[in-house]
Amino acid sequence: MDNFRILEIKQSVFKDNDRQADLLREDLKKDKTFLLNLMSSPGSGKTTTLTRTINALKDEMKIGVMEADIDSDVDAKTISKTGVKVIQLHTGGMCHLDADMTKQGLEGLGTEDIDFAILENVGNLVCPAEFDTGASKNAMILSVPEGDDKPLKYPLMFSIVDVLLINKIDVLEYFEFDMEACIERVKKLNPNIKIIPISARTGEGIEEFADWIRSEAKKWNEK
Repeated sequence: MDNFRILEIKQSVFKDNDRQADLLREDLKKDKTFLLNLMSSPGSGKTTTLTRTINALKDEMKIGVMEADIDSDVDAKTISKTGVKVIQLHTGGMCHLDADMTKQGLEGLGTEDIDFAILENVGNLVCPAEFDTGASKNAMILSVPEGDDKPLKYPLMFSIVDVLLINKIDVLEYFEFDMEACIERVKKLNPNIKIIPISARTGEGIEEFADWIRSEAKKWNEK
């Protein structure tokens, strides 16, 4: 008989994180703060999309942004130009944020005067999908150059998000991206997902995304 014990640490970590995420959501509801967790792979246009969205909403919502990255403040500097409250989160090499890290970020940001908080998660399609951050809703960006097969390669990510933005539709003609096939694959994984084709560069589709945020934030505060 082997003289050691096996501990299934992954399950334990996830269970503890899920409890913390639920508690964080309760606190957010009490504060009437709608938190959106925005995920994508690097280069999808996340920060540009976020800038466009903030500009569409900042006159009607008090917005705060948490920029998460392994070790950089480039995105925080970009977002700060919009005039909204922003804080940079360094993950110390970790490729995702969990509920406790998100809570620390919110405490640093301060939610007393924020209606709409945004967490720009670390850029990848694997780790962020596994950890509940405690967000009110999850959003994801898939860019046209990445290919329409990403739902097949990263099914968990597409199954846990509430809204999918398909970005860079202004360059569709230059890539072999089958929009119908992509939507069909995503809907098979997540039948209730909202899908919005956008171009962060031109602004196309951003107002529809802003309307979705308005609607979901209202529902969050009415519950």
